[in-house]
Amino acid sequence: MAEKGASRGASRRFWSLLRKRRGTPGRYKPDEIMHQDIVPLCAADIQEQLKKRFAYLSGGRGQDGSPVITFPDYPAFSEIPDKEFQNVMTYLTSIPSLQDAGIGFILVIDRRQDKWTSVKASVLRIAASFPANLQLVLVLRPTGFFQRTLSDIAFKFNRDDFKMKVPVMMLGSVPELHGYIDKSQLTEDLGGTLDYCHSRWLCHRTAIESFALMVKQTAQMLQTFGTELAETELPNDVQSTSLVLSVHTEKKAKAKEDLQLARKEGNSILESLREPLAESTSHSVNQDQLDNQATVQRLLAQLNETEAAFDEFWAKHQQKLEQCLQLRHFEQGFREVKTTLDSMSQKIAAFTDVGNSLAHVQHLLKDLTSFEEKSSVAVDRARALSLEGQQLIENKHYAVDSIHPKCEELQHLCDHFASEITRRRALLSKSLELHSLLEMSMKWCDEGIFLLASQPVDKCQSQDGAEAALQEIEKFLETGAENKIQELNKIYKEYECILNQDLLEHVQKVFQKQESTEEMFHRRQASLKKLAAKQTRPVQPVAPRPEALTKSPSPSPGSWRSSENSSSEGSALRRGPYRRAKSEMSETRQGRSSSTGDEEENLAILRRHVMNELLDTERAYVEELLCVLEGYAAEMDNPLMAHLISTGLQNKKSILFGNMEEIYHFHNRIFLRELESCIDCPELVGRCFLERMEEFQIYEKYCQNKPRSESLWRQCSDCPFFQECQKKLDHKLSLDSYLLKPVQRITKYQLLLKEMLKYSKNCEGAEDLQEALSSILGILKAVNDSMHLIAITGYDGNLSDLGKLLMQGSFSVWTDHKKGHTKVKELARFKPMQRHLFLHEKAVLFCKKREENGEGYEKAPSYSYKQSLNMTAVGITENVKGDAKKFEIWYNAREEVYIIQAPTPEIKAAWVNEIRKVLTSQLQACREASQHRALEQSHSLPLPAPSSTSPTKGSTRNVKKLEDRKTDPLSLEGYVSSSLPKPPEKGKGWSKTSHSLEAPEEDGGWSSAEELINSSDAEEDCGVGSKKLAPGKYTVVMGDEKEGPDTLAMRSGDMVEVVEEGAEGLWYVRDLTSSKEGWVPASSLSTLLGKSSSAQCLSSSGKTHCARQLCPEPAKILSPEPV
Repeated sequence: MAEKGASRGASRRFWSLLRKRRGTPGRYKPDEIMHQDIVPLCAADIQEQLKKRFAYLSGGRGQDGSPVITFPDYPAFSEIPDKEFQNVMTYLTSIPSLQDAGIGFILVIDRRQDKWTSVKASVLRIAASFPANLQLVLVLRPTGFFQRTLSDIAFKFNRDDFKMKVPVMMLGSVPELHGYIDKSQLTEDLGGTLDYCHSRWLCHRTAIESFALMVKQTAQMLQTFGTELAETELPNDVQSTSLVLSVHTEKKAKAKEDLQLARKEGNSILESLREPLAESTSHSVNQDQLDNQATVQRLLAQLNETEAAFDEFWAKHQQKLEQCLQLRHFEQGFREVKTTLDSMSQKIAAFTDVGNSLAHVQHLLKDLTSFEEKSSVAVDRARALSLEGQQLIENKHYAVDSIHPKCEELQHLCDHFASEITRRRALLSKSLELHSLLEMSMKWCDEGIFLLASQPVDKCQSQDGAEAALQEIEKFLETGAENKIQELNKIYKEYECILNQDLLEHVQKVFQKQESTEEMFHRRQASLKKLAAKQTRPVQPVAPRPEALTKSPSPSPGSWRSSENSSSEGSALRRGPYRRAKSEMSETRQGRSSSTGDEEENLAILRRHVMNELLDTERAYVEELLCVLEGYAAEMDNPLMAHLISTGLQNKKSILFGNMEEIYHFHNRIFLRELESCIDCPELVGRCFLERMEEFQIYEKYCQNKPRSESLWRQCSDCPFFQECQKKLDHKLSLDSYLLKPVQRITKYQLLLKEMLKYSKNCEGAEDLQEALSSILGILKAVNDSMHLIAITGYDGNLSDLGKLLMQGSFSVWTDHKKGHTKVKELARFKPMQRHLFLHEKAVLFCKKREENGEGYEKAPSYSYKQSLNMTAVGITENVKGDAKKFEIWYNAREEVYIIQAPTPEIKAAWVNEIRKVLTSQLQACREASQHRALEQSHSLPLPAPSSTSPTKGSTRNVKKLEDRKTDPLSLEGYVSSSLPKPPEKGKGWSKTSHSLEAPEEDGGWSSAEELINSSDAEEDCGVGSKKLAPGKYTVVMGDEKEGPDTLAMRSGDMVEVVEEGAEGLWYVRDLTSSKEGWVPASSLSTLLGKSSSAQCLSSSGKTHCARQLCPEPAKILSPEPV
C-alpha cells in the first residue's frame, strides 16, 4: 500500500507541474487545446469552402488594430449556401487573438464590378450572419455611372434598411478606402502593398492547426501513460518486476518518439512561416503572420514543457521500478541464502561425531575443512548480500524498513555459522589430541609386546643374557613416561567435553591394556632378576602368560591405519616386526623347551597384527571409495562443473564408475563394522567373509564393467573436469588408479586370509578361515572366468541357460569325425586347431580366441563361438597314448572325437576331474531317478527282513532267499528291497536322461562317469580276479544252474550283455539268444571287448563300472562292438 500511495503521489505532482508550466497566454489556451468540449472548426474541415475565396483574412489591421476581413468581388456570392457562408465567417473570426477580436472587425466589401442589387443583398447577408463584433463596414460601390448613381439614390432612400450597430460607409473609389485603412494594410487588388497569397495562407493555417492537434494528442497520450504508470501495482517477484520495467521503458521510448516527431513538425512549420522574411529582409510581416509564428512557438514551448514534466515524472517512476527490482533481487537472494545457511547449520548441528580413532578424527577434520570450504561460498554470498542491503539503505531506498531487518538476520546467521564451525573444530582438535595420546599408548603397548615376544629365552638362561634382557626392558619402561596415560581421572576431566560412552570405554580399554602390558613387564623383570643373580643351576624364565593378552583391550579401530596408496609399503613395515618376531621365536623354540602357552601367546600377537592390517587397509579402502564418489562421481552432476565435462563424457557416469557406490555402501555399512567386531578374536574373522560371501558377488559386476570404464577413461582422460577434481582432492594419482582399487582389494583378501590361517591352525575358527579362503579364491576365479565369458561373440543362445561356468582355458584340438571326408579326417589328425574351451554344467563350448589391438582392457581377447557339445551326450577318454597332456572328448558314441592337448599335465588333470564330476553327477541323478521309480513300483510289496551288515552272512542269506523263492513271481522285486539290486527297467540304463521306445539309435552314447579312462588302460587294469564293469558283450566261461527266480541259468559259451552291476559280485545281464534277463556271478563271464580305445570305464573301489545311456535297445549302442 505504501508503494501504491507513493506512486499515486508522484502522478499528482507530475500533473500539477504540467499545468503550472503550460499557463501561457494565447488565442487558444492550453486547456482549450487539450480539453475543449466543443471542437472548433479547422481549415482542413472547410478547406474547399475557403478555397472559393469569397472572403479572406489578409492580416491587415485598421488604425486601432482592428482585423480586416475582405470580401473580394465574387459574382456567385449570392449562390453560396448559408451553411458554407456561416462556417467561413465563424472560422475567419476565430483566427485573430481575443484581444484583437475584441476591438471589432473591419469589413471591406469590394463590389466595384457588381450591381447595386447584389451589393444590397451582400451587405444585408453579411450584416445578418456575421458572428463577431463589427467596428466598420466599408463598401466599394459599383464603378459604372448608372450603377454608381443608382446606388447613391437607393442608399439614401433605403438607409433604414442598412441600419446596423456599426456604420456602413459607401465608398466610390479606392483612394477613399485608403482614407480609412492604410495602404500597407490592404492587398494589391485594393491598391495596397500587403503581400498576401491565399493558397499559402490556407496551407499555413492547415499545418498550424494539424500541429496544434498533434500537440494535444501527445499531451493526452502522456497523460494516459502517466496514469497507467502511477496506477501500476509493483510486482512481488524478480521476473514480473523486470517485465514491468521492460514494458514501461519500451512505452516511454515510444512516447518520446512521438514527442520528437511533434517537435520536428512544429519546427518545420515555424521555418516555413519565417521563410519569406529570410528570403527578403525588406519583406514586411503582417500581424496574422506574426500571430501564426507566435502560435507555433507557443505550441512548441508547451510541448517542451510537457516533455520536461514527463521526464521528471518518468525519472521518479523508473527509479521506483529499479528500486523495486533491486528489492526483489535482494529478497530472492535473502531467501536462497537463508535456506542454504539454515541447511548448513542443521548439518553442522547434526555433525556430532568426535571420531573413534586417530585416522577417523583426521578424516572428520578433513571433512569439516572441506565442508567449511564448500560453505564459504554461501557465507561470502550472505555477507555480500548484507552489504548490498546496506548500500540500498544508504541510497535512500523506499523499503528501508524491510531491508534493514534482513541485513541484520543475515549477519547473525553468518556469525552463528562461523561460531559453530569454530566450536566444532575445537572439539575435533580435542578429540585428535586424545586419540593421539591413545595411539601413542597403544603403540607403546604393542612395541612392548613385540619386545617380550622377541627376547630369546635360551639366551636369557645365562646371567649375562638375563642382565642384557633386563636392561633392555628397563630402557623400554623409561620411554613409558612420554607415551603412557598417566592419570585416568585427569584424562576424564580434561576431555570431558568429547567423552561419549564409546570413547570412554575405549579410553578404559587402552588404560587396561597399558596396565596389563606393565604387569607383563614386571613379571618378566622379576624372572630376569632371578636369572641375573648367581645361580647354581639354570632357571627357566617365565614367559608372559596368554591370560595377559586376553585381558588386554583391543586396539582402536583406527590404529595402524594407512592409506591404500602406500598399502604395500605400509604392509611391509607392519609385517616386518611380527615376521622377525616369528622368525626369532622359531629359532628360540628350536633351542628351548618352552610351553605351548608361549607359542600361543606369540601366535595371538601375530594374528592381532594381521587383523590390524586387515582393518587398516579396509578403512583406507572405504575412505578412498568415498573420496572418488564425492570428488568425481558427485561432481559430474554439479551444474557448476558442467562446462568442464566433454561431450563424450556426458551421461556416462554409470559406465565410468560401474557399481562402485554399491561396493562402498556394502563395505562402509556392513563389512567394515563386522570386521571391527572381530578385533578381539581375529581368528574368527573367517565367519565375516562366509556370512557375506553372497554380497561379494558385486565385484563380478564391477569387473565385467571395467573394460568399458577403461575405454571411456582413455578417451576422456584429458578432460579438464578430471584435472579440476584431482586438483581439488589434492590427489597425486589420477582417477584411473582409484578405479582399480576394487580389483586390487578383492585380490588382497585372500593374501590376508592365508596369513591369518597360518597363525590360526589350532584355533576355533580355523575351519571357517579355510572355507573363507576357498570361497574368496572361488570368487576370484568366477570373476576371472566371467571376464572371459562376456568376451564370447556369435553365440545365439543364452549363456546362462548352460549352467554355471566351471572352467575355461586354451587348448590345441584335433578332430576326427566318422561322417567327415577321409582327407579331412586325415588332415585333422595332424593339424591342430587353437581353441578356447568353456566348460559349463550342461555344455562345453569351443571358441576361437582373437587378440585385440589396443591398450589395457581394450587389448583383452575376444572369443568367436564355433560349436558346443551337450554334456548329456559327451564321453571322455582320460589318457591318449603318446602324450600325457592329451585326452579325448567324444560325442554321440564317437561320431565326433576331439583330441584335446592341454598346456600342462596338471591342467589336463584338472579338466578331466571336472568333466568327470559333471558326468558322475548326471549318472547319480539318473540312478536316483531310477531307484525312485523302482521304490514307487514296489511300495505295496511286503518288506523283507533287514539285511545283515556282514557281507558273508548277507551273501549266504541272499542265496538262501533265492532258493526259497523259486516259484514266487514277485521274488525279484522283493529281493530288490533287501539285498540284490533291482533289475533295471526295460530299456533303462545309467544315463541321466530317459528316451522313449521310438528314440533313434543316433541318440545313444556314452556319458556320466566318475573316472573315465582309455580302453587301453582298462585292458591293463582289468586282469583276472579284478573284474571291472565294462560296456560290451560277454561270454559265459563257467555254466551255472539257476539258483533262484532272479538268477539266470547259463551254459558255458552263452553270449550275454551286461545291464547293471549288483552287490556281492553279481551282474544283471541279458541272454542275447533267449533275451532272458537275470543275475549272474561276474566271475563266470569273460569279456569280449575289442581293442578300441573308445571303451568307457568307471573306476571305484577296485571295481570298474561302465555307464551307458538309456535307450530302447542297449545292445545296439554299446561301444565297442564284439570281436
